[in-house]
Amino acid sequence: MRETHTPGAARLLVDCLIEQGTDRIFTVPGESFLPVLDALHGQDQIELVTCRQEGGLAYMACADGALTGRPGVAFVTRGPGATNASVGIHAAFQDSQPLVLFVGDVDSSMRDREGFQEVDFATFFAPLSKWSARIDDPDRIPEYVARAFATAISGRPGPVVLALPEDMLSRDTAAKPRPYVTRPAQAPCPDAMQTMMAMIADAASPIAIIGGAGWNARARENFQAFAERIGLPVALAFRRQDAISASSPVYAGNLGYGPNPKLVERLKQADLVLAVGARLGEATTDGYSFPSLEHPDQLLIHVHPDPEELNRVFRTDLALCCAMDDFAESAALWEDDSIIPFDAGAEANAEWRAWSTPAPSNYPLDMAQAVTFMQQELPGDTIICNGAGNFSSWWHRYWRHNAYPTQLAPTNGTMGYGLPAAVAASLRHPDKCVVALAGDGDFLMNGQELATAIQHGCNIILVLVDNGTYGTIRMHQEREFPGRVVATDLHNPDFAALGAAYGAWSVTVDTTDGYKAALLDAKARAGVRMIHCKIDPEQLAASGITISALQEREV
Repeated sequence: MRETHTPGAARLLVDCLIEQGTDRIFTVPGESFLPVLDALHGQDQIELVTCRQEGGLAYMACADGALTGRPGVAFVTRGPGATNASVGIHAAFQDSQPLVLFVGDVDSSMRDREGFQEVDFATFFAPLSKWSARIDDPDRIPEYVARAFATAISGRPGPVVLALPEDMLSRDTAAKPRPYVTRPAQAPCPDAMQTMMAMIADAASPIAIIGGAGWNARARENFQAFAERIGLPVALAFRRQDAISASSPVYAGNLGYGPNPKLVERLKQADLVLAVGARLGEATTDGYSFPSLEHPDQLLIHVHPDPEELNRVFRTDLALCCAMDDFAESAALWEDDSIIPFDAGAEANAEWRAWSTPAPSNYPLDMAQAVTFMQQELPGDTIICNGAGNFSSWWHRYWRHNAYPTQLAPTNGTMGYGLPAAVAASLRHPDKCVVALAGDGDFLMNGQELATAIQHGCNIILVLVDNGTYGTIRMHQEREFPGRVVATDLHNPDFAALGAAYGAWSVTVDTTDGYKAALLDAKARAGVRMIHCKIDPEQLAASGITISALQEREV
């Protein structure tokens, strides 16, 4: 047998990743980084997860970073491999999640000739990432890797992309890995904290919007304690519904698409908004309408770990640049009796509980009742993973996140995220129940990753909601262009048969009772289990809106 020798550069790169705590790499193998693959052979410190498409791979790395707070790590090949992965880089950027993507690149001697699959990756990924670069010198691998990890986790977390010239990976080097990097300490300014407390004490109807960059279990526990102590209503930023426990007496529900109208009105009437971690993006603020950009009748306190986010879009009355966990702990421990507890927290919580309790409907398969039954039957720390589409609205409205982290959902609204995220969650937390949610259009964006889930022994319950249409776009068409539906009808495969072909346990249901029986059956099994739910297209979203109602509106 021919002896193989892993070149020093590739071996050094793997050693640097191990030094930074990397224990899992998601990849679609490519010839442009063969030396790295060889360096990973035979070692037991990093698990290699073989994926089926780079878009799914990047979502897995994004979700892994969201779960751990350390960068998810992925390797792809040049050209189409990297461009396929860009969808996950965009998700990680807008979701403020740490990720490091390594891209095998063309040989240095071929550069700028438009060689096979050549792309200028530093330029291509510049607007999608916190930093993108190319490592030309193997002696600088430790520097670049350490900087990549530090950049990905600091300030507003996000993705970093490093290109690896094929010839560089085959060179020798005597360089050594740099030590493990950590996020810099960011304690809140005591004077700013004092000012914030005085502003809250003077407010008549304050509200908080929380969840986002750098949020973690410590931030969750301490901010919840602070908010409960003063009766502060806590609204959750779009798809950050686990930022405090849904069992909290001040939990006010989520913002984003289809929020509780009473929560929206409460936010509009608030005289002070405390935004913690949230960058106050378009979805959370309903197109920057509440709070408005200038909010003349409101005060805005914005707490964020990245100074570039403060006063970037919104006029801010008080800005605090600090780590979310340090801020929350300071707030929880602050000794100041000037704030008289508000009644608004309990009132907002009661409004949310009424909003999140479904009423029976006449649909054969009632998705609201399906979510409620799932909540009753599955463990309280179940991790819910979804992509984009109206199907997710039932879980956003009716599911109650009582543990952390239990929500993996892309704030950039990308389709096809749910199943790859569930793969990452199952591998990271094999002891927990993991649920992947998908619509029929959403699922076929990354359904091929069922093969990855099966190959790597994942335990996932996949709920596929099938209404035969791109439901969100159909809803907008019916609203904006009545009677002019185009390009949204879907001819779907037999999803249960497709799931079975991959090796999943699969069943199709079209009634609420059938769904309940299928969930109980799935709960008693292991591995990948698919429940294909065929629903009435009329049942468009958790808001109760229907196609008929939209068609009956006056133009």
